[in-house]
Amino acid sequence: MEASSATTMALRVSSSSSSSSSSSSSFFSNSPNHKPNSLPFKFSTFRPPQPTLLKSLKCIQTPPSNSNPLKQPPKNPCTASPFSCSALTLSPPQTTELVPSKLQTLISEFQALSEPIDRVKRLLHYATLLPPFDDSDRVDSNRVMGCTAQVWLEAKMDKEGKMRFSADSDSEITKGFCSCLVSVLDGASPDEVLTVKTDDLSSLNVGLPAAQRSRVNTWHNVLVSMQKKTKALVAEQQGRPPFEPFPSLVITADGIHAKGSFAEAQARYLFPDESKVEELVNVLKEKKIGIAAHFYMDPEVQGILTAAQKHWPHIHISDSLVMADSAVNMAKAGCEFITVLGVDFMSENVRAILDQAGFEKVGVYRMSNERIGCSLADAASSPSYMSYLEAASRSPNSLHVVYINTSLETKAYAHELVPTITCTSSNVVQTILQAFVQVPDANIWYGPDSYMGANIRELLQQMTKMTDEEIAEIHSEHNRDSIRSLLPRLHYFQDGTCIVHHLFGNEVVDRIKEMYCDAYLTAHFEVPGEMFSLAMEAKRRGMGVVGSTQNILDFIKQRIQEALDRNVNEHLQFVLGTESGMVTSIVAAVRGLLGSARSGGAEINVEIVFPVSSESVTTSSNASPGLNSVKVGDVILPVIPGVASGEGCSINGGCASCPYMKMNSLSSLLKVCHHLPDETNFALSTYEAGRFKLQTPNGKSVADVGCEPILHMRHFQASKKLPEKLISHILHPSGNGSSSVLN
Repeated sequence: MEASSATTMALRVSSSSSSSSSSSSSFFSNSPNHKPNSLPFKFSTFRPPQPTLLKSLKCIQTPPSNSNPLKQPPKNPCTASPFSCSALTLSPPQTTELVPSKLQTLISEFQALSEPIDRVKRLLHYATLLPPFDDSDRVDSNRVMGCTAQVWLEAKMDKEGKMRFSADSDSEITKGFCSCLVSVLDGASPDEVLTVKTDDLSSLNVGLPAAQRSRVNTWHNVLVSMQKKTKALVAEQQGRPPFEPFPSLVITADGIHAKGSFAEAQARYLFPDESKVEELVNVLKEKKIGIAAHFYMDPEVQGILTAAQKHWPHIHISDSLVMADSAVNMAKAGCEFITVLGVDFMSENVRAILDQAGFEKVGVYRMSNERIGCSLADAASSPSYMSYLEAASRSPNSLHVVYINTSLETKAYAHELVPTITCTSSNVVQTILQAFVQVPDANIWYGPDSYMGANIRELLQQMTKMTDEEIAEIHSEHNRDSIRSLLPRLHYFQDGTCIVHHLFGNEVVDRIKEMYCDAYLTAHFEVPGEMFSLAMEAKRRGMGVVGSTQNILDFIKQRIQEALDRNVNEHLQFVLGTESGMVTSIVAAVRGLLGSARSGGAEINVEIVFPVSSESVTTSSNASPGLNSVKVGDVILPVIPGVASGEGCSINGGCASCPYMKMNSLSSLLKVCHHLPDETNFALSTYEAGRFKLQTPNGKSVADVGCEPILHMRHFQASKKLPEKLISHILHPSGNGSSSVLN
């Protein structure tokens, strides 16, 4: 049945598309253009396979005489592989040509078939060659995640240290993919298996139409699963203990199960105290108070807020940009006060945007009587950042693209030095690309997040290897030449980081590669380059997302909905590459999806994995009482779940939990709400988000000038173009090297 439909489907494909590459609907995608005879991998020079090999592969053809010769393999496979190779000492070092020969022959075979229908037929033929799969191996632990069809993969190591693979699928096309990979890697040594990269499979394009491109990801996802199982078997053979798994929450339609102390700490408040929920709802209704909260809030607070949302509509949990929008909507609906749960620049933005919208009488309150800082906002307020902007002001046609996560004061001072527009992690790439369209010779200065700046540059570098058609899908007015020309004029600040996203460096990435390389990977655009590259590789095979907190939430929801639509039992595993406080919103969304599909019959388990570095585990005897422990070897170590007990693990790089966000406590929220209205201006004076009375060096209001870059971004979001006022500001700066005074 499937074979027939696949053949019909392939007949609809244009016969000229002998080597089509996958299209990209997101600016975070990258699909290099591989020519029919261009081989992206580096192996030893190809030699025709021996007759026994030809016999075993049955239908493999001799490669065309004009095939490009293959290059020598790297001496150290670790340098070329995106996977950890630390275990590759099982067999003595040796260079064989079996795997590259098989892979080259397979590529040549498919490239020799110019008609898409012939490629699909050949794939279906391979499906018939796949050996029978043992029913006892058809278990959840052998399922390959990320495939449209159900795929099972079993891996063993024989007495000679060679890898033995078997696979099966309920789809004939997917079965053909598996058969091809098994024919190449079965009987290979572990180092040979780990040396193959997903990019090596790019030329194995069977000409499926764009709507069915997800099936081609099977090549990549099955390969990654083969490599994960290989590494585990090597570690077992050598007697090395596996990495301790990261803590996680497993969500089902029936409940939540926490694995590990950190996850237990996160889960503790997912089912909040109903009396606290009732107390909060009553005071919000009585005094007409709205709440704008960030995704990264403390789990206790988020648990209460999520439950309270069912009884009071003016509670909004989102990323930083939408917080101010939601506050305006609450004011329009009659709220007289807005409480902001976030860091100080967020309450500043809410205050300023409400004033701009004409709601000066609506009170805005923060949730601490102390300063609630932010490492990124602090970096943008430093003398080195001002020096960075001074340099920008001396360059012709400069535009400063500043991350929304900065203070209003920074935005104002920056805007008077250099024309400035704010951005978010989800629109920064489009903002930069559009700026270069409207001002082709612009110099663009991004800041203050150094990791995001480096990731933007890396993303644009990858675009130079894409086709013009693929680039046009990201931005219709760009091509390879324009991307190459703009790169030298894109600058980014070198000394600003988010202390939470800084966690996702080498140690955490190595553990993800080892244990979770076959899982869905999510990464905020602020993570270091190692995590960014890993998530981008996963995204290219449909298994990852890089973007904002909202992008991450949408990705998780989409993958779960796809699993529900397939209506087969599945375990979906997501690595959360951002602040752990976001889990409350994720759990609420996941439970909503699973609950609405209860009657479907399929059992879907969703696991959210929290990367935690070794620095979140301490041998200190002064650890707070009551914390759970883990056993590492013969030592019992208490786990630090977060700053609630005063440990400040994220300050030390241990867990992805922002200590500043956790200053927004439930007790502070209730205190502020109960004291409103603060008629004496005494009880809550330190909690109020006051208006900026300062003036800029040019004598303008900090609040007015600081809002201008935000309003420029609003215009861009609505029209997809930078406003003419900003363009004029870029092209006609004042004669002294600074931007002209705003009108």
